[in-house]
Amino acid sequence: MSHSDAQPSPTPLNAGEPAGLGGHGGNVTLVEGGTFCLSDRLGDVEPGKPQGLFFRDARVISRWELLVDGKKPEPLSVLSPEAFAARFVLRRPPQAGMADSTLLVVRDRLVAEGMHEVITLENMSREATAVVLEVHVDADFVDLFSVKEGRAGGRRAEMTTADGELLLHDRADLARGLALTSTVEPMVLPGTMIWRIVVPAGGRWQTEIAALPAGAAQRPPMQGSVGERYRASEPVKKIQAWRATATDITSDSLMLNRILRRSESDLGALQIHSDSGTGRPFVAAGAPWFMTLFGRDSLLTAWMSLPLETDLALGTLQQLAELQGETVDPLVEEEPGRIMHEMRRGPAVGQVLGGQIYYGTVDATPLFVMLLAECLRWGADPASIATLLPAADAAIGWITDFGDRDDDGFVEYVRATDRGLINQGWKDSFDGINFASGQLAQAPIALCEVQGYVYAALLARAELADAFDDEPLARKMRERAVALRTKFAEQFWLPQCGWYAVALDGNKRQVDALTSNAAHCLWSGIATDEHAEILIRHLSSPEMDSGFGLRTLASNMGAYNPMSYHCGSVWPHDTAIAVAGLMRYQHVPGAIELATQLSAGLLDAAAAFDGRLPELFCGFPRGRFAAPVPYPTSCSPQAWASAAPLLLIRSFVGIDPDVPAKTLTVRPRVPASWGIVRLADFRLGTDTIDMEVRGTEILTASLPEGWELVIE
Repeated sequence: MSHSDAQPSPTPLNAGEPAGLGGHGGNVTLVEGGTFCLSDRLGDVEPGKPQGLFFRDARVISRWELLVDGKKPEPLSVLSPEAFAARFVLRRPPQAGMADSTLLVVRDRLVAEGMHEVITLENMSREATAVVLEVHVDADFVDLFSVKEGRAGGRRAEMTTADGELLLHDRADLARGLALTSTVEPMVLPGTMIWRIVVPAGGRWQTEIAALPAGAAQRPPMQGSVGERYRASEPVKKIQAWRATATDITSDSLMLNRILRRSESDLGALQIHSDSGTGRPFVAAGAPWFMTLFGRDSLLTAWMSLPLETDLALGTLQQLAELQGETVDPLVEEEPGRIMHEMRRGPAVGQVLGGQIYYGTVDATPLFVMLLAECLRWGADPASIATLLPAADAAIGWITDFGDRDDDGFVEYVRATDRGLINQGWKDSFDGINFASGQLAQAPIALCEVQGYVYAALLARAELADAFDDEPLARKMRERAVALRTKFAEQFWLPQCGWYAVALDGNKRQVDALTSNAAHCLWSGIATDEHAEILIRHLSSPEMDSGFGLRTLASNMGAYNPMSYHCGSVWPHDTAIAVAGLMRYQHVPGAIELATQLSAGLLDAAAAFDGRLPELFCGFPRGRFAAPVPYPTSCSPQAWASAAPLLLIRSFVGIDPDVPAKTLTVRPRVPASWGIVRLADFRLGTDTIDMEVRGTEILTASLPEGWELVIE
């Protein structure tokens, strides 16, 4: 068997090959912090499916089915006002021979540390109706990885009942459990809660079920109506606090406003606050499978979210610095100065990773340094930045001592054991890095975008050195950056093709596929103007531009598959980074035109997905299918996809603050379809700025005294 045909050994790590789960495009995902619930559009969690309520990376509900008179209700609608709440509107199935039903069934679900569900029955008939309501529940307490990979088995919970309460326990670990209570006491049997109800003509009946995992915060039952309880809930308070501190970004485009509102909501719900006692915020990568801290994803999401606020970025940096590698441990690929890849807390974490933290990523470490300097420019507390400088120096040390494994001047990766991820850049599926022929690249692999990140990290460390009066270090970092940029142009550029090699393989061969990775070289600034102009022409081609965003791999490459994870699909964050890179090179012919085109396609895709961009979607050409085709196992909401519209706003408004210098540079190139873009309560350090932009004009800008506005 040739290597290109070989399948990788199964890995429990979060590489990009969701295994055999089947589509869950019809599912409803609710998320709040580290807790999430995945159900069907009835609100049910069916046994044997990749659904459930997940708490601390373990499934604490594997069955949650509602029956009305022994049958599943019929779905009418699903409404989700926020990422953590949904209303399932159902009806009792009509009687035989009847077209209509007179019993409305509504399930109001809210996810926090556990789940609350209010079930309301409303009788539309002119006579009373008898109803038997049942909720069937079970839990297998298996690890998230087991569910993701379809190997959960058929474990059942140990169940006991007492005083109307149903208690479920993990047979293998009694510390894991779930308690179920209801405001209207049911008949309780192992695995079942039953209510026998008579709903009067025109009347309503209601109960609230609380499902609280062991270890969750125990809060007293809330009082009042469903709406009052919803407004008083912890998730609502959290999202309100997030919105109170975030910049209010609006435009004349109703659809863009809707997309931005959804982004703000999802990013608020995906935030996790450190349980170390600091309360610092960071963002989980995405639901359903990545509800944890991820180095690369969390850093890029924080970068993209800077137009909203800086606290998320600073909290992410502080959390990652606390977990930065200190020793050499091949089992989890820890190395001194390395920024971690992912953190897990599920029951199988020791078997999977040998610990809670896995470090196998090549790009998080330079991204850490890049974001630290950006945070300073955007107004983060200089004292807090100063405390993170040792972490930045350790990260630069990792780049030098461990990242560049063969002293050729480039950072490459190869996994330390057969348990690690085969590919350790953002395209981390086993087949994500390939030649134009379709042949897989062999490690050690030096990715083009990673060299760009390292270049930007060196310049970022130089900028930080300038800010803290270390001129020798600033000069040294800039010299290294210049040398890297020169060497990169020599060894990665493919003059016969007109784009950058996606990588150098283990034999230093140029991996010659045309990919979206090359667009990241525009974002980081490592590309020369001469190369950028040629590259932009290829990125503008129908082989790369699907009409809904940039493909990860050109359609004329050997490994192209529009339904693949990384070889021809469209990733919103990837397209947004390409747009940001194009706007960085807006002086190069074709850059603004392509950026505008890609942005319009991506926002059209968001509109087709009801305002919420998923992790990825299929890369079919727009001319073939009028709407973007969903990728079956795509995460939604997903952090960097949710943040992608914010990066589009930043790129076209052209916001470039320098808070220490009290200078705001703006390069407005706002698409005509957006009309006026407004930023209100835009916080830069301790100051607040309001601004309105249209096209290439700054219509209004209220800057505090002492600030300088530079329009380019």
